[in-house]
Amino acid sequence: MQTDHLFPELALLRETFQQGITRDPGWRRTQLRALEAFLVEREAEIAAVLYDDLRKSSTEVFLTETGYLRGEIRFALRHLKSWMKPHRVKVPLLYQPAKAFYSAEPYGVVLVVGAWNYPLQLCLEPLISAIAAGNCAVIKPSEFAPQTSALLKKGLGHYLEPTAFCVVEGGVEEAKALLQHRFDYIFYTGSQVIGREVMSAAARHLTPLTIELGGKCPCIVDEHSDIRVAGRRIVWAKFLNAGQTCLAPDYVLVHHRREQELLESMQEALVAFYGDDPGKSPDYPRIVNEHHVRRLERLLQGSLVLSGGGSDVGDRYVAPTILTGVTHASPVMQEEIFGPLLPVIPYTELDEALATIRYRAEPLAIYLFSSERDVQQRVLRGTRSGALCINDLLVQGAVHGLPFGGIGGSGFGICHGQRGFETFSMQRSVLHRALSPDPDTRYPPYSSTKFAILKWLMNWTG
Repeated sequence: MQTDHLFPELALLRETFQQGITRDPGWRRTQLRALEAFLVEREAEIAAVLYDDLRKSSTEVFLTETGYLRGEIRFALRHLKSWMKPHRVKVPLLYQPAKAFYSAEPYGVVLVVGAWNYPLQLCLEPLISAIAAGNCAVIKPSEFAPQTSALLKKGLGHYLEPTAFCVVEGGVEEAKALLQHRFDYIFYTGSQVIGREVMSAAARHLTPLTIELGGKCPCIVDEHSDIRVAGRRIVWAKFLNAGQTCLAPDYVLVHHRREQELLESMQEALVAFYGDDPGKSPDYPRIVNEHHVRRLERLLQGSLVLSGGGSDVGDRYVAPTILTGVTHASPVMQEEIFGPLLPVIPYTELDEALATIRYRAEPLAIYLFSSERDVQQRVLRGTRSGALCINDLLVQGAVHGLPFGGIGGSGFGICHGQRGFETFSMQRSVLHRALSPDPDTRYPPYSSTKFAILKWLMNWTG
């Protein structure tokens, strides 16, 4: 079922693409610079709406949203020319004289479905890649971050070309209606449940797509680690955005000889970062809505609270919480936490920790703190994940040259930098042959002599 009557702007976007306007590299650069202007000129307004939606501080907004996105834009502008350059390939002697190459061409009109935990970044980062690749785009922000969604709807139209880009607000019904329409590519970030529905909708139109999910990202703290540094970095990564980060460590596996030391280090870091009462800290965000506060309260059952544990539904507050006494059967280990609860589980041998990780679906990232190269190699070879980050957390997602994406239950497809450009591009092959010579060898009737010649050519010159 087509839905152009529900979203008439889609027909306008498709007409713009068919006119070839977006293929021009100058046009793409203009749109990328306009998007950067939106981030710069509306920086205060962006910080205000993200404070309303998630109580994010201005510093956190810059680090994880506006500043990060501006870096992505600058990276794309620096490398766009080389990304767009056709790639020549060698033509076998059998098909000479000829030349062959493939080039990155835009898909057309793409759909970007963002998520609420980073409501600006997760809409605009895929959009940067889509623009660089020469597509028109529909952006669907999350309704759970209504102030950010409204700003995107109101603000982007003043910067980006309105005949090539549009923002569609709304909830489940609007999203379902959008997915009834045939897009040329879909980029979805969110939960597995909705991800399956997006895949089902895409299948009806045979639409290619990227699915960015999450999963339970583990963090291993080996016996041979700087525990103070590990504790500080784990606390920072886990409680950034109140734990509502798909790349956040979901649970910690620590060597039993260093467990107590790590717990003490993390408790010290909590006080150093957020004070004795994190609820009063200007740097500690809130949970997106009351439903998720109650969900996190249920996950606390069956675990021992070492620090934190408090919550306030009306304030959408859940304290940064460290949990011990956690088993694989505990509620907090049955699903992705996506909040400020951090289980710490001791292990005796590394094989035990690796078995715990392999027992679950492949995560978006695995984190390891260890100074031992042998341990690093065992984790690298003995696990599967979208990324492995050694002696730090989250920062692999900020390196423009590294592909970002999941595997299995954590999603598929990649973004960031050149890989994002490639995600929103189709590789079109072109072969250009000369009209002469045109020997009879390949044409029937096939004599034994012709067959022998063809066989030799294909075996030795292909």
